[in-house]
Amino acid sequence: MNDWLDRLGLRLPIIQAPMAGSQGSDLALAVTAAGGLGSLPAATLSPDALRAELRRLRDGARGPWAVNFFCHAPPGHDAAREAAWMARLAPHYRAAGLTPPTGPAVAARAPFDAAVAELVAPYRPPVVSFHFGLPAPDLLARVKSWGAVVLSSATTVEEARWLETHGADAIIAQGLEAGGHRGMFLTDDLSTQLGTLALLPQVVRAVRVPVIAAGGIADAAGVAAARALGAAAVQVGTAYLLCPEASPHPLHRAALQGPGAAQTALTNVFTGRPARGIVNRAMRALADGAVGWCADAPAFPLAAHGLAPLRAQAEAAGRDDWTPLWAGQAAPLCRPQPAADLTRALAAGWAS
Repeated sequence: MNDWLDRLGLRLPIIQAPMAGSQGSDLALAVTAAGGLGSLPAATLSPDALRAELRRLRDGARGPWAVNFFCHAPPGHDAAREAAWMARLAPHYRAAGLTPPTGPAVAARAPFDAAVAELVAPYRPPVVSFHFGLPAPDLLARVKSWGAVVLSSATTVEEARWLETHGADAIIAQGLEAGGHRGMFLTDDLSTQLGTLALLPQVVRAVRVPVIAAGGIADAAGVAAARALGAAAVQVGTAYLLCPEASPHPLHRAALQGPGAAQTALTNVFTGRPARGIVNRAMRALADGAVGWCADAPAFPLAAHGLAPLRAQAEAAGRDDWTPLWAGQAAPLCRPQPAADLTRALAAGWAS
């Protein structure tokens, strides 16, 4: 066991990726009880919901746990772009017999700020992780004053170096295979994005802090490969979505176990930011050409506002047409099993 894991008090070098909208504290507690690091996604939680979840983790965790926040800049409204987006959606609203939402788009995800820090401070989470960079220096200093270990995602070597310079205690090297949102924050050029096996050793060579491998890891063999390339631990997301302690939408859970899980793509149509999910109707119908990409999609996270009524109607009818089915490229390797069993199975690859 390396010194970094000893500092955290982790028995196993397995981190459960935070997956907003698809899990809560039940999954984080189960992973932590098994010896890994369970994570709570907080970006979409109301203040009351976040307090309740933090209380459960503080009072019930049998080991260290993490809470995750986004660090995106709050989006400004671009009336022309939002109008173009609604025009793109208009034929689908007519076909569904629905009335499109009016008025400015509403952001469904909030970045970490002083008010959130004030709310979280009494719970003193052992680990705080960030996506899309790091918060402002004064906010980061406050997080560290709690004694928290700070993690953040890098998708390039340049981002990894930036995170180390600006105070991250460990870096999550997020390969292109990973499901959900890319952690990109220094560039929006997708041609810079590398697969895990290419990115991980380059980041390990470039920084002095521990590096956590993420993306395309769903079994013990993937864990063993990450360790061989210098990872201090691994972060796994998609495989945990099939655990009974996770709470993805039933349509999402079904898609993860269906033949469509073999085809994932990066898309911006659901939120306005690149994210990997199982290809579905929205990713095809709203694309400019390549599956999943639309130049009219509003800035993150405003794109979701325009899709919400279409999504609600389709889900009520048992269809995943407009639902983000976040999944990594290793989704076909995933199987339903308790989170504790998965955590221990993954850890077996570290010892092999």
